[in-house]
Amino acid sequence: MADLSKYRNIGIFAHVDAGKTTTTERILKLTGMIHKIGEVHEGESTTDFMEQEAERGITIQSAAVSCFWKDHRFNVIDTPGHVDFTVEVYRSLKVLDGGIGVFCGSGGVEPQSETNWRYANDSEVSRLIFVNKLDRLGASFYRVTEQVQKVLGATPLIMVLPIGTEDEFCGVVDLLSRKAYIWDDSGQPENYSVEDVPADMVDQVEEYREKLLELAVEQDDDVMMAYMDGEEPSMEDIKRCIRTGTRDLAFFPTYCGSAFKNKGMQLLLDAVIDYLPNPTDVVPQDLTDEEGNPNGQKAIVSADEPFRALAFKIMDDRFGALTFVRVYSGKLNKGDTILNSFTGKTERVGRMVEMQANDRNEISSAQAGDIIAIVGMKNVQTGHTLCDPKHECTLEAMVFPEPVISISVTPKDKGGNEKMGIAIGKMVAEDPTFRVETDIDSGETILRGMGELHLDIKVDILKRTYGVDLVVGQPQVAYRETITKAIEDTYTHKKQSGGSGQFGKIDYRIKPAEVGTGFKFTSSVVGGNVPKEFFPAVEKGFKSMMNEGVLAGFPVLDVEVELYDGGFHAVDSSAIAFEIAAKGAFRQSVPKAGPQLIEPIMKVDVFTPDDHVGDVIGDLNRRRGMIKDQEKGLTGVRIKADVPLSEMFGYISTLRTMTSGRGQFSMEFSHYLPCPSNVAETVIAAVKEKKERERKDK
Repeated sequence: MADLSKYRNIGIFAHVDAGKTTTTERILKLTGMIHKIGEVHEGESTTDFMEQEAERGITIQSAAVSCFWKDHRFNVIDTPGHVDFTVEVYRSLKVLDGGIGVFCGSGGVEPQSETNWRYANDSEVSRLIFVNKLDRLGASFYRVTEQVQKVLGATPLIMVLPIGTEDEFCGVVDLLSRKAYIWDDSGQPENYSVEDVPADMVDQVEEYREKLLELAVEQDDDVMMAYMDGEEPSMEDIKRCIRTGTRDLAFFPTYCGSAFKNKGMQLLLDAVIDYLPNPTDVVPQDLTDEEGNPNGQKAIVSADEPFRALAFKIMDDRFGALTFVRVYSGKLNKGDTILNSFTGKTERVGRMVEMQANDRNEISSAQAGDIIAIVGMKNVQTGHTLCDPKHECTLEAMVFPEPVISISVTPKDKGGNEKMGIAIGKMVAEDPTFRVETDIDSGETILRGMGELHLDIKVDILKRTYGVDLVVGQPQVAYRETITKAIEDTYTHKKQSGGSGQFGKIDYRIKPAEVGTGFKFTSSVVGGNVPKEFFPAVEKGFKSMMNEGVLAGFPVLDVEVELYDGGFHAVDSSAIAFEIAAKGAFRQSVPKAGPQLIEPIMKVDVFTPDDHVGDVIGDLNRRRGMIKDQEKGLTGVRIKADVPLSEMFGYISTLRTMTSGRGQFSMEFSHYLPCPSNVAETVIAAVKEKKERERKDK
């Protein structure tokens, strides 16, 4: 079996346009996996293989690529930087052991960089930092490392210093070896020389090298004591300390270069080997019980353990259905039968492949540490655990954010309904944040997603990939309802019509729950007035009513119900009777509990040149935005604000007009807040009018 110490499962992530995909291309070139480099701006990159990616110059799906560097195997995942596709980053981080955060030398720490960094912190993924595009006008390695400290609260461990600035950037000094790596202008990564440190940088190199050592030796008491006594640590000890600190997220080894011009990449690849963890260095994944809570067992990363793997991505392409899998334990051979612990069904593994972006190599076996794709699996979804049927287990599940925006779609051709249904079914399986439902009143197909671009691309895929021409409705906001008052109430369901009847009486308290709770049910019944076997039926009844509120039929959030008393009949009481009682209780009590319409608030991050700041802030205020922060940068001002989603449709056009095409923005869902009364009245009236219109049309 392969030596796991020579495996590195890494992701490359950053803000849009920081150069992630170009960095991946250079890694593939250096490791010999591609011979002609494809450029993102020409729509030819290896990992951006969807039509929509090639056209828009952004990465939408996470593409998995395997390559080798100095006898080590790298499984590299290139992830999207656009906020509408953060689910790809999240699920990639779930199965990675390390990562490279790419930052633009001129743009610095941008909005999506923060989101990705936060996700990586939550997943406790060790990272290197690569400050890219140092050949750009206005690029500054030192400014970006300061921003990493200030904005991300992270400690960059500076490993190299740049030689030259902007268009005179020509190489880097490696602080540990005190050697300068200087590239010529051919653009070929192998055309470099190793020289002594430039004379005008000697003092600066010694200063930064001392800082590096001081941070590194803190990871080992013995090495630190020797260093404080004036003893220079060995290179082996220094690297071991850096590796420990990187694993523990104490600091992040930081490199720089220009991926586009092939400068600085070799040192970054060496650092992946030297400092990022192999699969056995990482804390093993938890196994969970039926409720999703850790059960005390771990998925030990070893080929000798029973087979355990997580399906982290489903993709349907021209070759058929692909299930991307991270193998945590054991080994898998072609022809093996495996169990999906979520569905309880077994499947035989027909074909396995190793992915090279849009190409694939057939393989006959895989082991712990591998990231592979299985061809043709059925009934598998993102987050499902695949395991040895004799050793059933469940790995920690993935939790995805709820969609905040929706559109209605109707095929232009009446015969396109079936084709659209099949296509959407495949797309929903691929993307857990893309949902579909049918409007009960109008019969329309409703697509839900994370933002305008997200749904725009889904519609584009339906048209181009599946040949379904659509009429697309206006974007709609995912409003929700909640309650504002606590009340105590009682409800009796009684039905008698010959034979055994139905009876269920419940006394309950209903009140607002903590934000983000969703629905919470408790019971404080003393004695046997409501037998315990009926508690689940009461909970089920209340919970089922949360799907449709009393104001405008939007789903209800953050309600707590306490069952404290009631009554039952020895013959007529049943689970169904108590479930019906709970439904009636919800309809009776929620209108009395101060129902309120709430709207999604987006965390908006706007960049604008200095001379347009007043216009941009004024416009955000008119959109009911609350300005949270302003930060002056080298080329403009960054404004952070909380703004209702309903006010942000088409914002990019307004921003470009205000800033002569120079403004940029990103946004992500933050939280829900009550709608102002005038907004709530307008929304509720529009919903009622639509329902009335649909009723008349029937």
